[in-house]
Amino acid sequence: MGETRRRYRILIVDDEEINLKVLSGFVESFGYDFLLADSGKTALEMLAEADLVLLDVMMPDMDGFQVVRHIRDLDGYRDLPVIMATALSDQRDRLDAVSAGASDFITKPVDSTELRIRLDAHLRLKQYHDQVMRYQENLERLVAERTRELEEAQAAKMAAHLETLRRLSQAAEYKDEETAQHIERMSRYCALLAEKLGMDEAEVDLLLHASPMHDIGKIGIPDSILLKPGPLTAEEWEIMKTHTMIGAGILDSPSSDYLEHGRVIALTHHERWDGSGYPRGLSGEDIPLYGRICAVADVFDALTSKRPYKQPYPNEKALRIMREGRGTHFDPAILDLFMDSLEQVLAIQKRFRD
Repeated sequence: MGETRRRYRILIVDDEEINLKVLSGFVESFGYDFLLADSGKTALEMLAEADLVLLDVMMPDMDGFQVVRHIRDLDGYRDLPVIMATALSDQRDRLDAVSAGASDFITKPVDSTELRIRLDAHLRLKQYHDQVMRYQENLERLVAERTRELEEAQAAKMAAHLETLRRLSQAAEYKDEETAQHIERMSRYCALLAEKLGMDEAEVDLLLHASPMHDIGKIGIPDSILLKPGPLTAEEWEIMKTHTMIGAGILDSPSSDYLEHGRVIALTHHERWDGSGYPRGLSGEDIPLYGRICAVADVFDALTSKRPYKQPYPNEKALRIMREGRGTHFDPAILDLFMDSLEQVLAIQKRFRD
């Protein structure tokens, strides 16, 4: 028998002591260990120790058919080999045994050679089944490990990607003598408005990480203009306005949703609801939604922050200026959401103050 001859344990279930002795003698001579149960109830309590059940049909209280049905109803035992030993010769009885869930049946009085053949065959099948189950468990564990490793690698890659974008955004802000806190505040104002607009978690995250790139184009603006403490000339102002198109050019890449939405924001966050903005003079809902959101967030932070040409305005003055721009500079619905969310806005401002 090779590997099948290892010390499998056969649970012998019979209410007659003489049958237990005869069958256990056969089983021991085949090289298997045995467990004895004189009732179906006792047998059910011993299943965890058994590799195969040799089950009598005719027993008081709980017959063999009932026992095998109970076994098949238990988690973990649906594939346990069960051979029913029966004195019944009617084909209907044998079919009932198989229907109840028996793996096989053998006729009493039991012939030792037939019993050995049946036991060896079912234990060999059990060995193959156990090997397949172990292989499947190992495969599932390996797949789970590889999936986890892949998810961790993707998360690390995304974290590195977002960190690169954040530092790229900071580069423009530092050139403009602003601080990293500006983009922290502005991006969180944008994310807050996105939530208030009912955007899903993925869109909120996209706006949170794309909005810091709104002024990346300032990298291409000469310091003499960008850092000028006084008003810009008309010519200087035209140059300043090109930072929107410079930024869009820098971020023009189909490889990342963050870059693509950052491009849209960089290009459109200075457009105005009434069409008087730049660079394209878009108006109303022709301005992309992300651009309209960022316009509100960016202006509020610009008004309440120090710039080369101005000191920070108090919140009250900044909010008054913004209300005056409702329907001209800003999308009315988005500005209203911003005003309705002032408690959260000011909490963000306080948390990320310069």
